[in-house]
Amino acid sequence: MRGPGGGANLLALRSHNTTLVLDLLRTAGAEGISRLELAERTGLTPQAVSKITARLREEGLAAEAGRRASTGGKPRTVLRLVPEAGHAVGVHLDRDELRAVLADLDGTVMARRHAPLDLGAGAEAVLARVASVVEELAAAVVDARPLLGVGVALPGPLDHRRGVLHRVTGFPEWDGFPLRDALSERLGSVPVVVDKDTNAVALGLAVGGEGGSFAYLHLGTGLGAGLVIGGSVHRGPRTGAGEFGHQVVQLDGPPCGCGDRGCVEALCLAAVARGELAEAARVLGTGAANLVGLLDIDRVLVGGRTVEGAPGVFVRGVRGVLEARARRTGEGSVGVRVVTGEGRVAEGAAQLVLAPVFGQDG
Repeated sequence: MRGPGGGANLLALRSHNTTLVLDLLRTAGAEGISRLELAERTGLTPQAVSKITARLREEGLAAEAGRRASTGGKPRTVLRLVPEAGHAVGVHLDRDELRAVLADLDGTVMARRHAPLDLGAGAEAVLARVASVVEELAAAVVDARPLLGVGVALPGPLDHRRGVLHRVTGFPEWDGFPLRDALSERLGSVPVVVDKDTNAVALGLAVGGEGGSFAYLHLGTGLGAGLVIGGSVHRGPRTGAGEFGHQVVQLDGPPCGCGDRGCVEALCLAAVARGELAEAARVLGTGAANLVGLLDIDRVLVGGRTVEGAPGVFVRGVRGVLEARARRTGEGSVGVRVVTGEGRVAEGAAQLVLAPVFGQDG
């Protein structure tokens, strides 16, 4: 597998000013943006912008996109981002499957992989499977551009900063496992970022233009939340925020895999197992209402394979509980929407690597 040299340099993209320029190049798209516009929008001097863009062109990250007529003088040269200048792999490790994508700098998915996985098969087996898929995807970059890194998203709880797993519900053997460092070593020191699946989706949504403050609730083999507050993913000082599924809503309720009783996750999954999706949606809505009351967020987005199997049922159920709460409190209602896409977690995992390149919350 290719060494991390170029990728490591790109990940460290030196200055805040450089990330500002890169982000504007990315948002400008194929039409590009002139150096004068870059200076106006960043507040940098034209000389500083010229130095930054010259370096980006030398590194292959920026290229000319033609000329644009100006109000006076000669036409301005416009620059664009070169999306194929770097790539990231995003991996979604669920309890029973693996999904992975290869994305360019623009976040465009170039290749996908999907395979069954047993998260309980042990660290060695899981690492070998992930490494194999990453190497296969990296080989799909025919022009040998650098692999910036690998983002891995999986059920929490975990320590995002150190890339260490905690007690994944149902898989206590992963507690304390240094997934980030172990996978990076397996891949030949390629940079690796590890986060919860819900945070990865929330980041992908925020990067994709989902503004304001919102919660993404993911119901699949488990239940969790990704929180975006004021445009940034909220992880908390111990990166443990978003363990939504383990809020107790029924004292003396059924036991949960986390060791408690009456958790939202246990009640939701039990209702799904009985085929009572409307009841599962009502329970999910109850948890969502608690979240809205605590954080005063703008929107609730729901997704995951269980939700995608019956999106109408879950939207109606969650919305019904939230609207009932709004009537009681006199507050405005909170919007509810289903987020679809089987590869969304893996795509968000790729953004764990890509977003920081553009100065965004990764």
